[in-house]
Amino acid sequence: MKIHEYQARDLLRSYSIPVPGGRAIASIEEAEGAFKDATAGMASPEAVVKAQVFAGGRGKAGFVKLVKTPGDAREAARFMFTNRMKSPQTPPEGLEVKKLLVATAAEIADRKEDSPRSGEAPKKEEFYLAITTDRKSRRNVLIASREGGVEIEEVAKRDPDAIVKVPIHPLIGLQAYQAREVAFKLGFKARQVDQAVEIMRNLARLYLEKDCSLAEINPLVLTPPSSTHPDGQVIALDAKFNFDDNALFRHKELTDLADHSEENPAEIRAAKFGLTYIALDGNIGCLVNGAGLAMATMDIIKHHGGEPANFLDVGGSATEEAVTEAFSIILADASVKGVLVNIFGGIMRCDVIAQGIINAATKHKNADGSIGFKVPLVVRLEGTNVEAGRQLLNEAKAKIPTMQAATDLTDAAKKVCAAVG
Repeated sequence: MKIHEYQARDLLRSYSIPVPGGRAIASIEEAEGAFKDATAGMASPEAVVKAQVFAGGRGKAGFVKLVKTPGDAREAARFMFTNRMKSPQTPPEGLEVKKLLVATAAEIADRKEDSPRSGEAPKKEEFYLAITTDRKSRRNVLIASREGGVEIEEVAKRDPDAIVKVPIHPLIGLQAYQAREVAFKLGFKARQVDQAVEIMRNLARLYLEKDCSLAEINPLVLTPPSSTHPDGQVIALDAKFNFDDNALFRHKELTDLADHSEENPAEIRAAKFGLTYIALDGNIGCLVNGAGLAMATMDIIKHHGGEPANFLDVGGSATEEAVTEAFSIILADASVKGVLVNIFGGIMRCDVIAQGIINAATKHKNADGSIGFKVPLVVRLEGTNVEAGRQLLNEAKAKIPTMQAATDLTDAAKKVCAAVG
């Protein structure tokens, strides 16, 4: 599960990680008031208006704007609410913007040790900070870099040495000495070090307590010196959180934040039945039990010239109810011209699975109200009682004339690819 930036800021704030002031708005009319709130008391008022969508590339797309007057804020809001945001991370049609964050614009200190070339602006004190799980070491890991404000993947390609990685002990967590070492490597000095250490340790605590799979601050910035912060203040400007879906039952406060408007309705529907579904761009629907088998099924469809329309894992039990719902979800996609069912009967016997497939296919209700399976259906079974299962499928051909039984995965892929042309 993901949350929006304005929600992520609130979460950071609840863990004593400093972020600029601001609030989310849902209409053009709210923009001027939000600007005034964000810039109250500032001698030279500046705010930033940011689209709240689950996609990157907002700045380049024009959906992050620095504004200096209430009128500018209103016009920025008008543009973002009346246009779809398009970037390399969105669908071709773009994303509808339903909420904006209007926040205080933070002043970022110049990086003094970097001498810019003539005519170039000095680099800013921007950093990258994140915690995620390193599956190789089987530990959570703190990732940091002086190259903040850009995609960490770009930094990794360009300069791998610019990335600092620190494993976090599963029992005692991120230790102060580890955070201090990272702070020094990032170039923090004097009181800045203590601020950075506190942010890192609080982020590690947040990551663990909220069952995150990713907690990312990008950029973490240093502000210029002020009367209240003589060495500058370390603050978080933007944050991204992903949460482990399997742990959400422990966190009602997080599930209440979920925004399903940007999710695929079919994926939400599938989750209610314990199915894992991801829509793709092809025309061959896939119904498989097991994530690894599902990946292999999509690969072999591609190998034989077809294009998978989805990833769908019905799980190990593959009940008739789950199979019926899976068929309905797959065939709700108008681009699906054929379906490949690939089931390994380990926990469940193949004859039971076959009967479930037959019942589901014969009861399937089409968009025009008719009952029955109209597109080509290829079924491959393997495992316990496989011969009995195949016999049931052969006997059901009269009820399901579009169905073919396959002897193995290669045979199944060839048949479904040929059936859809």
